[in-house]
Amino acid sequence: MVDEGRRKALEAALANLTKRFGEGTVMRLGEATHLQVEVIPTGSLALDRALGVGGIPRGRVTEIYGPDGAGKTTLAQHIVAQAQRLGGVAAYIDMEHAIDPDYMRKCGVDVD
Repeated sequence: MVDEGRRKALEAALANLTKRFGEGTVMRLGEATHLQVEVIPTGSLALDRALGVGGIPRGRVTEIYGPDGAGKTTLAQHIVAQAQRLGGVAAYIDMEHAIDPDYMRKCGVDVD
């Protein structure tokens, strides 16, 4: 059992964080059974389920990592296409300098 002084200090710290960063910043374990976030589907139901939230979270940086030929580029292009289908705008940063507009179109990306 936590002593009263520590409990009050914790409550004060949590209240300060909530005041400073907004409601929902702090969540106690067990308060929420499922995190609700806006997502962009990947185009793969199996991957969306494996990610646990139904796709790639919107508004966050996502790194796609794997060996050559694993499908990273194809996956990224399908995510861009899904974002566009949902009315969004996406920036595709080609770190490999190997962009192929025809392949992007085949993945469903509006390159215009």
